[in-house]
Amino acid sequence: MDSPPGTSCPVIEAVRRADFVLLVTEPTPFGFHDFKLTVEVLEELKIPFGAFINRSDIGTENTLNYCLKHYIPVLASLPDDFRIAEAYSNGFIISEELTEYGKCFIDLYKALKRRDK
Repeated sequence: MDSPPGTSCPVIEAVRRADFVLLVTEPTPFGFHDFKLTVEVLEELKIPFGAFINRSDIGTENTLNYCLKHYIPVLASLPDDFRIAEAYSNGFIISEELTEYGKCFIDLYKALKRRDK
């Protein structure tokens, strides 16, 4: 399931029966704000979650520091690379088009699989 950022009704509907939620965020002020709100909701709903930090080398370290302080697992991150956006917008699978990022997605898969046990 995919949902928009934040805590709107579509988000709640998407996560309310989830076994685990992967929060994809960016380390920008708006991304951090939405991330914190969603963390609060997931904690209230008692749904386990982890973070994926997209464009990890922009913005501030507030998101990463918040995750560390609140024991939120950061399962993966991707740097800000225009080629990623270009490949995605052209319908390509990032890990196939930009093989140097393949390990990131394999590691993410393994982390999610470990949570499934």
